[in-house]
Amino acid sequence: MSIIKHTNFVVKVIVLSVLATIALIFILPYSLIHRRPVVEVRQSQENHSATSTQGPISYAQAVARAAPAVVNIYTSKTIARRSHHFFEVPEFGQLYGDPSDKRRKYNDTSLGSGVIVSPQGYVLTNNHVVQTCDGIKILLVDGRKATAELVGADAETDLAILKIDLPHLPSAVLSGHDQLRVGDIVLAIGNPFGMSQVVTQGIVSATGRNRLGINVIADFIQTDAAISSGNSGGALINTNGELVGINTAIFSNSASSQGVGFAIPAMLAKNIMSQIVENGRVVRGWLGVEIQELSPALAESFNLDSTQGVLVAGVAREGPARNSGIEEGDILLALNGQAIKDANYALSMIVDLKPGEYAHIKGIHLGQQVEYKIKVGSRPISRHGTNPPTLM
Repeated sequence: MSIIKHTNFVVKVIVLSVLATIALIFILPYSLIHRRPVVEVRQSQENHSATSTQGPISYAQAVARAAPAVVNIYTSKTIARRSHHFFEVPEFGQLYGDPSDKRRKYNDTSLGSGVIVSPQGYVLTNNHVVQTCDGIKILLVDGRKATAELVGADAETDLAILKIDLPHLPSAVLSGHDQLRVGDIVLAIGNPFGMSQVVTQGIVSATGRNRLGINVIADFIQTDAAISSGNSGGALINTNGELVGINTAIFSNSASSQGVGFAIPAMLAKNIMSQIVENGRVVRGWLGVEIQELSPALAESFNLDSTQGVLVAGVAREGPARNSGIEEGDILLALNGQAIKDANYALSMIVDLKPGEYAHIKGIHLGQQVEYKIKVGSRPISRHGTNPPTLM
């Protein structure tokens, strides 16, 4: 009897094994073919807590390092105005005398910001903050006041350098490099609306901004850190408290910050300051040409494959370009071996040239490839930023 039970058990085991084998043969391939996809993700194994060292939860140390060097600037200007609008009326003026004799003097004041960048007392600010004023006063964070001397200004970059004479002055530390990246955190420090010092935080929205109609020579840092009236000339710093820019302008329809502010890179400002202090002025290269962009239609008319390059729209009399043979209608394609991308790129290349040295230009004259060797001149001084960006 036990043998029969054992035999039945063996038979059952064999039958189950056969059924399992059949399932593997027919069902498994179907499941492999119709298996649902598995989502693959890259997940960090690190635990980023609120106290992570990847980024500070406070920028107080950065502000404490830079803020003492950011100053209030108060400018004043005496304006003569007629004592009453009745003097504008000729008949009234005849009865009561010459209207020009009925003027009263008013003291017009304005506010701005600046940054002490040297223990010697040199202060960087915007040219539009101090131009045409009669007097400049500076107030430090520690409460000290000083009368500032205007050392010099550069209207084409909207920068001005002031000098104050006080002992133990704080000074900003300039960033050792200008490789700001879009997305880097920055802080704007200034004195908006005549208030005490204010700090706002944002990111670098863009770099190398130009063609904004603000300055002739521009290479702006764009930021969404709030920059309001009175912030002009203030500091834009990184999270180490180093100066990366001089706040200069906002885009707004209401004169208030709308998240689009611009700053002049600190290294550019340093170069301008050094030239003004050491040479009395900013010296830039000049070729004496007026240029315009190459539109697709113009490029096609000159049988060019791209719009890279610029068209010579005018040539200054007795200028370096005229003396070297460049004429209106020529196309300039490369300068000293570097391709000319557009008019703004050409301007930045030319102003960086040193007067007296020679520039080698490749271009097209009357349909023929030509090369010019030009002795670089000195760019005319623009006292009010009137040099158009197309005049090089």
